[in-house]
Amino acid sequence: MKAIGYATNGAIERIDSLIDLEINKPSASGHDLLVKVAAVSVNPVDTKVRKARPAEGDAPVILGWDAVGEVVEAGDKVSQFNIGDKVWYAGAINRPGTNAEYHLVDARITGHAPKSIKTSAAAALPLTTLTAQEMIFDRLKVTDIVPGAANAMVIIGGAGGVGSIAIQLLREQTDLTIIATASRPETQAWVKELGAHHVVDHSKPLAGQIAALNIGAPAFVFSTSHSETYVPQIAEFIAPQGRFGLIDDPKGLDIMPLKVKAVSIHWELMFTRPLFTTEDIARQGEILNTVADLIDAGKIRSTATENFGKINAENLKRAHALLESGKAKGKIVLEGF
Repeated sequence: MKAIGYATNGAIERIDSLIDLEINKPSASGHDLLVKVAAVSVNPVDTKVRKARPAEGDAPVILGWDAVGEVVEAGDKVSQFNIGDKVWYAGAINRPGTNAEYHLVDARITGHAPKSIKTSAAAALPLTTLTAQEMIFDRLKVTDIVPGAANAMVIIGGAGGVGSIAIQLLREQTDLTIIATASRPETQAWVKELGAHHVVDHSKPLAGQIAALNIGAPAFVFSTSHSETYVPQIAEFIAPQGRFGLIDDPKGLDIMPLKVKAVSIHWELMFTRPLFTTEDIARQGEILNTVADLIDAGKIRSTATENFGKINAENLKRAHALLESGKAKGKIVLEGF
């Protein structure tokens, strides 16, 4: 079967940074589904792994952690899916990725794909949806109020893939006031379109801009990028006993400025449940089914903004380069082989 991967990790500018491959088709057993992949999207984690993870022996590294496709085989422990079902998922970071014609995925972290939108549009959402939903409800626990705080969340990096879906999930499922950060006219317009109540510019000091909204000190902060640079500002504007969540990989993070306000810090990694086969691993399938229903009800829209065409090395290299430029808005998708 066709696949895209690499034998040597490194910069995207390398000729062999991503290459077209022919590899053996896997078979499903146990909790696994074998999915014929129809569309994928590209996430920052793809670029991070490509730069850092070496291949083991002769086996290439296959990237990709978002997919929509059709079930063609099911393991003996699978009961919730049938052959021919259309599914979507974000997979597991310790298994081969979705940049392949056929892909194995644990059925417990898989959902029935939405029926009302294009396959490529659906492919934009699983990883970012799981990340945002887990952060909002499982980590920051936004339904548990912070006494005296404004019932509001600041999303740093609101126009990215995670921020774009987080805004919508908050609008649909909570009554929080959403303050999204964006620095360019096009990204500011984008987050407003998605439902942010207020937009502030993260290229300028945030505390004064947030104070000028006259809503009080926000209870929650969700940082999607460059978190280490924002901690002093967060310490200034977040409410006492507020909650701060982050998903990026800062080289260092000085959280001491947050101590005086007793701010709690919450990491989110949507791969944790599949990595450790946690007791609640099926929560991810439940989230994806819930959000598929919201999409089909017209309450959530896809965050796909760029379709780069066929799933091949050339197009994936273009997608990686755009993500690494820091200028991407929403999600990049690819469809078909």
